[in-house]
Amino acid sequence: MSDVPISPLILGIAGGSGSGKSTIARSILAALPPGTGVLLEQDHYYRAQGHLPYEERERVNYDHPDALELDLLMAHIDALRTGRSIVRPTYDFGLHDRAKVGLEIDPAPVLVVEGILVLADERLRARLHVKVFVDTDADIRLMRRIRRDLEQRGRSFAQVRKQYYETVRPMHLAFVEPTKRFADIIVPEGGQNRVALDLILSHVRSRI
Repeated sequence: MSDVPISPLILGIAGGSGSGKSTIARSILAALPPGTGVLLEQDHYYRAQGHLPYEERERVNYDHPDALELDLLMAHIDALRTGRSIVRPTYDFGLHDRAKVGLEIDPAPVLVVEGILVLADERLRARLHVKVFVDTDADIRLMRRIRRDLEQRGRSFAQVRKQYYETVRPMHLAFVEPTKRFADIIVPEGGQNRVALDLILSHVRSRI
């Protein structure tokens, strides 16, 4: 286990699907000295669906808070902030289920938690020292999501379109967009906003 002080700096990065959350999260970690930052992606905390037939797994609303095992995510945050390692679940987006093997993550001075609903739960917000909302126009988010799902998650365009209209867009309006009011920092234009990224990095470096 790494020699990590208690209560690392915990950043939460939220925003719509395709907004640039992951770009900002990874840019922050890449700018820090090796071993000083770790990332928890909320997407890997989707509930296990192995008990359901594949056709039913496809119909699950993955953009609703109930699709996430937030209690496990918060337990893992608590473990990391008290110096204990975790085994993070790994979600297989092709199978719509958790993979059999997770990923071991050691604690570090900076913990970045990233996902569309990171700011939606009051208990999770209370664990965050810095709350960021990435605010990117809907058309840009949609194009990024289409490319990601086609290239990385093995979806067809028809599947992407159906999911967007049935769950992604309405859940964004109901659960993601309202959490903007909880943010300490709102970043327009996602990972392309170098000024905002530099300001966040300056704050992170001053704390570690």
